[in-house]
Amino acid sequence: MHARLVKPLLLMSLLSLSGLLPAVAGPLPPFVNGQALPSLAPMLETSMPAVVNISTSTNIQVNDNPLMQDPYFRQFFDVPSPSRQQQKNSLGSGVIIDSKQGLVLTNNHVIDKADKIKVTLTDGRQLNAELVGTDPEADIAVIRIPAQNLTQLPIADSSQLKVGDFVVAIGNPFGLGQTVTSGIISALGRSGLGIEGYEDFIQTDASINPGNSGGALVNLRGELIGMNTAILAPTGGNVGIGFAIPTNMIMPIKDSLVKHGEVRRGLLGVSTQDLTPELVAAFNLDNKQGAAINRIENDSPAAKAGLEPGDVIVAANNRPVKNSQDIRNIVGLLQIGDKVTIDYYRGNEKKSAVAVIGEQEQTLLAGEKLHSLLQGTILGATQKDQVEGVLIEKIHTSSYPWRVGLRPGDIIVSANRYRTHNLDELKQVVDPNSPLLINLQRGQEGFFVVLR
Repeated sequence: MHARLVKPLLLMSLLSLSGLLPAVAGPLPPFVNGQALPSLAPMLETSMPAVVNISTSTNIQVNDNPLMQDPYFRQFFDVPSPSRQQQKNSLGSGVIIDSKQGLVLTNNHVIDKADKIKVTLTDGRQLNAELVGTDPEADIAVIRIPAQNLTQLPIADSSQLKVGDFVVAIGNPFGLGQTVTSGIISALGRSGLGIEGYEDFIQTDASINPGNSGGALVNLRGELIGMNTAILAPTGGNVGIGFAIPTNMIMPIKDSLVKHGEVRRGLLGVSTQDLTPELVAAFNLDNKQGAAINRIENDSPAAKAGLEPGDVIVAANNRPVKNSQDIRNIVGLLQIGDKVTIDYYRGNEKKSAVAVIGEQEQTLLAGEKLHSLLQGTILGATQKDQVEGVLIEKIHTSSYPWRVGLRPGDIIVSANRYRTHNLDELKQVVDPNSPLLINLQRGQEGFFVVLR
């Protein structure tokens, strides 16, 4: 959902205040005092051909009998599941990032589980695309189209962005066709929203709407700075708060998808938490930002590098670490065998350590899977109203679990047919490669939900 542009009336008002334009009603003249008025048109003429419309179709099996939708009912009574096939269609956007290879960048949720992906170029050509690879955790996908004479967008260094920079969003909102909006960067480094597993969003007020997903967020030079991905929409529509994945997060993932067809994330072996004023006082720290290590995996790269619980990470590979999400994002972009330099405080002494990213174990992958499925939720063990299980304490209203029906106060009493009394037992029954079937208790009612 996603994108934006500059307001002519606002521009005219600013010019009037500056004395460049007489404060009179009427259309803007093309020149004032012999100088051309600023326009985004020249930049857009070269940038818009690199942004494409994406349509997908997915064949799904539909069963109109509600009893047949319960897997336990079907298994217990050994009842076949007659169903009819239905086609599901969706629309989105994409950005050509390699004209020679025909590589197109988009969101994973735009093409997820699609049986057919069709790309429409600005010159009217319609092409069938093949999937190169996806990373659901970061909501990034790469597809390939067999076309010549393509236009690609140059890639900018998103670390150079500043709040207040003007940006332009290009995409296909509501299937209308290519649309341009503009605005500014409202904030940088947005995380903890529960939208994706890895979050480091650019926030912008450029209008972003359903169908803009996967489209381009560009600077005034026409360089790609981010991919429009989501909006915060408490009223169901655009309220001027949109999010884009920055290019510095996209490009390493894109390289891995093109090379391997997947992202092979490694393991550092630390669990961290955000610094609070109480922790800063307890650790007697001068700095107020960082990620405090609260647990180290045995024989992990972090343990071998000499890190200990209580250490406060302030930088990784020369990138500042403000909170736990930052260290998760940095490590999430590294591959097995990569080295990461960790700067940290132990007490008031600043230290540095080098760790070699290792291979994730199955139990850790299960934890990552659970985090992905239940992103935007806060879990805790409870014995509420004589029901023992994993309590969903809080849940973000824009998260996937909310959309499939989970609510605060729900208790997960079993998962994949195993009783779950606490979070550790829940992690043990998660299969990283399969959907998660959970049994929820809500008040006096119980029901099943499948998380994919």
